[in-house]
Amino acid sequence: MTDSNQLDQLLIRYLDYLEVERQVSQYTIRNYHHYLRRFMEFLEDRGIEKKPGVIDMELISQYRLSLSRFTDENGEGLSRVTQSYHVIALRSWFKWMIKRDVRVMAPEKIELPKTESKSLKFLSSEQVERLLEQPKIDTLPGLRDRAMLEVLFSTGLRVSELVKLNRDQINFDKKEFGVIGKGRKLRLVFLSDRASRWLERYENSRRDVWDPMFIRYAKGKAPVTSTGEKMRLTARSVQRMVEKYRKAARLSVPITPHGLRHSFATDLLSHGAGLREVQEMLGHKNVSTTQIYTHVTNPQLKAVHKKYHSGNKPD
Repeated sequence: MTDSNQLDQLLIRYLDYLEVERQVSQYTIRNYHHYLRRFMEFLEDRGIEKKPGVIDMELISQYRLSLSRFTDENGEGLSRVTQSYHVIALRSWFKWMIKRDVRVMAPEKIELPKTESKSLKFLSSEQVERLLEQPKIDTLPGLRDRAMLEVLFSTGLRVSELVKLNRDQINFDKKEFGVIGKGRKLRLVFLSDRASRWLERYENSRRDVWDPMFIRYAKGKAPVTSTGEKMRLTARSVQRMVEKYRKAARLSVPITPHGLRHSFATDLLSHGAGLREVQEMLGHKNVSTTQIYTHVTNPQLKAVHKKYHSGNKPD
């Protein structure tokens, strides 16, 4: 490995590691490649040797300043969250290099940017019902949309997991199916009685033999003999669908498919489900990720506030 292209080759090997050994999604690999290429371009623009040994805290400080001052052709900069993603990718790459005995600065020295905490977006039970009632079920696309909304709320699927679903995955007798989530981790998800009914109703209304569970209804249909892969809905299509019905229901909460995942988790926890069980159903690797819901779902906290806060005393 020559000095001139050392970091270039290490980057290629790191991306291969993410794909083969970590088995992360292509979407994540693409993002990490984008973030780390920006660091490489930063070095190139300044004529800095692309060698691990030349990277120090001063160079990292200059890079973070460049991220803060970056603007695109439209004059828009990078949000704090996006800047944080760049730094997270860099730290992860450095950790990988250290494990392979590459001499590079300790990743722990790179502090993550402080970001503003965002409130958790989820729907109440009443708001969920209003959303679910919006699709016009006398049409096949409307029936599909009702089934999709029911499945999202019943299972807590990520939108990427939802659009990958095939018809032969669903076990209607057991009301369950398996999905492969982040990190290629297999988990079992469950359909509520209602979600199962709507999904089966949509399935029985289909006259095609295509594999995807959720397909688009538009011009340019796939050949009857094909698997129908070209007809599979995209994640962006589902996002637009949820937004359309959110507006139709006049919900003030800016809900997304991921917001329905939050709604699924908060619904379970607020009705007494355990944190570990919800962790499993969401496919979270660590329970700490699931704990973001506890502060909004613990019914005992409200009871304690009602009982003991002086502001609740009668006048």
